Formats: sequence, structure tokens, C-alpha cells
Amino acid sequence: MFSHSPEVVYGWVLVVSALLTVLYFFFSDVLDGLFDVADHPLFSPQLVLSFFIVGSAVGLLAEWYTDWASSLVLWLAIGAALVVVLLLHFFVFLPLRSAEASLGYTDADLEGTLAKVIIPVPPDGFGEILISRKSGAVAKPAKSLHREEIAAGEEVVIVQMENGIAVVERHDPYQLSI
Repeated sequence: MFSHSPEVVYGWVLVVSALLTVLYFFFSDVLDGLFDVADHPLFSPQLVLSFFIVGSAVGLLAEWYTDWASSLVLWLAIGAALVVVLLLHFFVFLPLRSAEASLGYTDADLEGTLAKVIIPVPPDGFGEILISRKSGAVAKPAKSLHREEIAAGEEVVIVQMENGIAVVERHDPYQLSI
């Protein structure tokens, strides 16, 4: 290939791909902002660089440790790289992308949520509540809807959020709302 032995070509592809991967690690936010890859997630830089790294590594190892023809080694490297890239895409990157989206919430999402008072809410001041979510627990400042004192340990309902402060009232599981 190009008057170089296959080992040299595979080695250079491996080194350049590894260096580009390190650069991408540091500058991925900037590059993702410049190039929108949401339309074609299979052509994301992570997967393309992974393809070249795995393909060149398999090709280099096969050239060193087998006596197969270079064309057969090339096809083996391409096949192994495709398998690894597809596995990465479906079992690593897609689950990470959906998990990333589920961690965020807005203040509006918290309205109607049950929480536990961890710092008592005075009638005319602020206390603190703990909201348990799938992604973990979140503490928020809280004030009482009806200007009544709510003791620590009581369960409350978030009626509304005002500038990051939860307006709460006691939770009565036996009260029916219409």
C-alpha cells in the first residue's frame, strides 16, 4: 500500500486516530456545536474514530501474528471494526444519549411532586425540602402556600415553583381534589 508495508500503514492509522481521539475528547463540545451530527448518529466522530482505531489495531495484529494475505487481513479489520462500532453505537452511545436526556428537569416538572421537609418551613419564611427523583435527590428552598408552619419530616406537595423556590402545602393522602 502506497509503497509502505501494511504494518506501517496500520500503525500510522492507529497513531493518528488515537491522537485525534484525544483531541476530540478535549474539544468535543466545540466540534459538536460546529458540526450537527444529530441527523446521522452513525457518523459521529466517536464512532468514526473508533472504527479506525479498531480496524487498524486488528489489521496490525493480524499482519504481525498471521501469515494471511494482506487483502484478507484488510477485510478482517474492516469487518471487526464494523462489528465493534455497531456494538458501541447500540449498547453504549444510544443508552448514554437517552440517559443524558432524562437527567434534566424544569421547575414546571416539579409541580405536583411529593417532597419531604428537611428544614422546617416557618409561616413567613423559607425552609428546605428534599425531592426524590429517579436520577437522585434534589434539595430546594420552600415556603408555605397558606403561611403555616410545616415541621421537618412532614410530607408536602409542591403547588408551584416561583423563581426556584417551591411553594408547598401539607400532603394529605386522604383528601380528594376535584
